[in-house]
Amino acid sequence: MTSQRILSPIILAGLLLMLGGCTMLGPDFKTPEAQVPQSWGEQDSGLFQKPSKDESIAWWTRFNDPVLDTLIQIAYAQNLSLHSAGISIMEARAQLGLVKGQIFPQVQEMNGDVMTIGTTGPSDNRYYNAASAGFDAAWEMDFWGKFRRGIESADANLMASMADYDDVLVTLTAEVARTYVNICTLEERIRLARKNTTIQQDGLQLVTDQFEAGTVTELDRLQAETLLFTTQATIPNFQATLYNNRHALAVLLGMLPADLEKILKETEKIPAISSDIAIGAPAELLRRRPDIRRAEMLAAAQSGQIGIARAELFPSFTLFGSLGWSANDIGDNSLGNIFDANSFSYSFGPAFKWNLFNYGRLKNQVRIQDARLQQLITSYQNTVLAASQEVEDNMSGIVYAKEEASYLLKGIVSSQKSMELAMLQYEEGFVDYQRVLDSTRAMTQKQDQYALVQGGITTSYIGLYKALGGGWQIREGREYLPQETKEQMEKRTDWGNLLNAPSPEGQLP
Repeated sequence: MTSQRILSPIILAGLLLMLGGCTMLGPDFKTPEAQVPQSWGEQDSGLFQKPSKDESIAWWTRFNDPVLDTLIQIAYAQNLSLHSAGISIMEARAQLGLVKGQIFPQVQEMNGDVMTIGTTGPSDNRYYNAASAGFDAAWEMDFWGKFRRGIESADANLMASMADYDDVLVTLTAEVARTYVNICTLEERIRLARKNTTIQQDGLQLVTDQFEAGTVTELDRLQAETLLFTTQATIPNFQATLYNNRHALAVLLGMLPADLEKILKETEKIPAISSDIAIGAPAELLRRRPDIRRAEMLAAAQSGQIGIARAELFPSFTLFGSLGWSANDIGDNSLGNIFDANSFSYSFGPAFKWNLFNYGRLKNQVRIQDARLQQLITSYQNTVLAASQEVEDNMSGIVYAKEEASYLLKGIVSSQKSMELAMLQYEEGFVDYQRVLDSTRAMTQKQDQYALVQGGITTSYIGLYKALGGGWQIREGREYLPQETKEQMEKRTDWGNLLNAPSPEGQLP
């Protein structure tokens, strides 16, 4: 009879072990459908070509600007936002390890105590000492796949954090390049303003000489002064904006503005790409853009939460066991006898728990998780649409800005000839100085506008590479955290090998 009592829970526990892990509640995640254009609107403009394999890995090198290359490398090594994204990956790795531990027995505890007990019994035994020691274990079996869904969810969250790192890196490289181009554009505008200031000063000197000789009125001199002062007034505003951009670039590089001066020298021209940009098919966006991968992984992580919530609707099955020793010093007993055979006891067996009569709370929890999944699916689809828009916007920006630049360049040539002719006619007395002012003002404006458009074309190229998801590949095979950060974290906490794992090669799943 005793052996049957012992065998019954063992047999039942064995059956639960065989049945456990056979069921997975909740949906299996599939990549949501999303609208992707068949082709790009400006693909036939002649400015774009099919990409080579390594086209977008280090796209900034196509500008052939060593300063820009240096700035990108410094930003990759020192940018604090990127470091923060790398630390988030370490957190996600630790979270995944935590969830994986739920598959194994959740309770494995040693315990013991020594206490003095007072009772209302006979005076001999009113006070006595007692001691106990033991080991408890409990294993909630993954009968409905709750813990496995948790691992799926945590693994997808890890992938999302890695994609987020890549997205920060794509944004960082583009922002460093864009800010650098803004600096170059402002320096070009300042050079043009100073050059035109010199031309206008010569014109003012000519008019002043003629005014003092009595050949022109004071109105001509005042108009020449007004044009000169107006041009000079633009320079301080350009310089203020230039320093603001330098300060912003210093933050992107993780350094103080004073340290940036050692790296960033005055540029000679606005960076430009001489050849056509390579661009792939719209469907490649789904594989290249990290923000799309992140949106997909966040939806996958949420999908696992539905299975976890659904598992709470069904009973949970647990195997438990406990063994221990206990002793007291009542009568002839002694605490020293705690490990005698007569002091040993044990218990084990299966158990179950089922949350009945929950008044819809558990079902509504499933509905909450499902609604969150649908929100993330919608967010994924919207991310794909927004990515397509970014590509189209920057392609259009390049096409029409190049067309504008060609007209402006022709206008600059015409206005320069017009100014020279007007000055010659003025010196010979055929036209008044207003004609010279108009032609000089027109040339000044067109030169400044042309510099702006040149900077805008380069910025659109940068925006297009960013929209195509280029640049994150430079982290392949490298660790996510700098050595200094790892040393700080290891000094505080035992991280094992989590901090040293390199980033994966190629696209994330």
